[in-house]
Amino acid sequence: MSETAVVLVTGASRGLGRGIAIELAEGGYSVAINYAGNRTAAEEAAELCRAAAPNADQKFIPIQGDISSSDSRKAMLQSVLDQFGRIDALVNNAGIAPKVRADITEASEESFEELVKTNLMGPYFLTQVVANHWLEAKPETLKGGFRIIFVTSISSHTASVTRGDYCVSKAGLSMAVQLWAQRLADENIQVYELRPGIMKTDMTSGVTAKYDALIEGGLVPQKRWGTPKDLGLAAKSLIDGDFPFSTGTVIDIDGGFQIRHL
Repeated sequence: MSETAVVLVTGASRGLGRGIAIELAEGGYSVAINYAGNRTAAEEAAELCRAAAPNADQKFIPIQGDISSSDSRKAMLQSVLDQFGRIDALVNNAGIAPKVRADITEASEESFEELVKTNLMGPYFLTQVVANHWLEAKPETLKGGFRIIFVTSISSHTASVTRGDYCVSKAGLSMAVQLWAQRLADENIQVYELRPGIMKTDMTSGVTAKYDALIEGGLVPQKRWGTPKDLGLAAKSLIDGDFPFSTGTVIDIDGGFQIRHL
């Protein structure tokens, strides 16, 4: 079995997930780079990870899988075990935005169902698959405990009436963190929530001008966009074990957005 700790990062082919994967690579981890359909982007992410990696024994392998599918979730874990021989941490990053932003008086049930299956059920039950592997197989870990990170959003607590389905899915995911943290607290498995704010990714590329103005106007006290690196640095710190007595903790990666101020 490899002596290098392995992290499965869902949705790691681009955006925030790619930023997390690169920071983990720099930190000496091997990364299973999950992607849904864009193999080319996943290979690009793997190459960037290899370029950042300090150790020759680190591995970066694209792992195809649709987190909204039960069979695919199980196959993803098996692929990681087959390719790497172990799994030490899971980062539940993958998620989707609604295809059409619609007022909640007009939004479709189809969009709601799609977002809940991908953004909430997917990570909730992928966590179940991975946690049960650890509980049943009882493998050794190299980092003094296993780690699970859920990437949520400020939409967990900030209402956007044209993205109700997204907000509900992320609010549910925040509760999932609390549930899994409570269940696994005495099993040497720590669970954390990273809650990003307004982040510069392809998901927000269509609203850049809008948020540029809002950020400059003080919506984000630090007056800048968040980046994939910002999120990656936080994920690496958690997986490194820097917060061993803080399971269930929410860490805001939002430039101070969450501060209530006049």
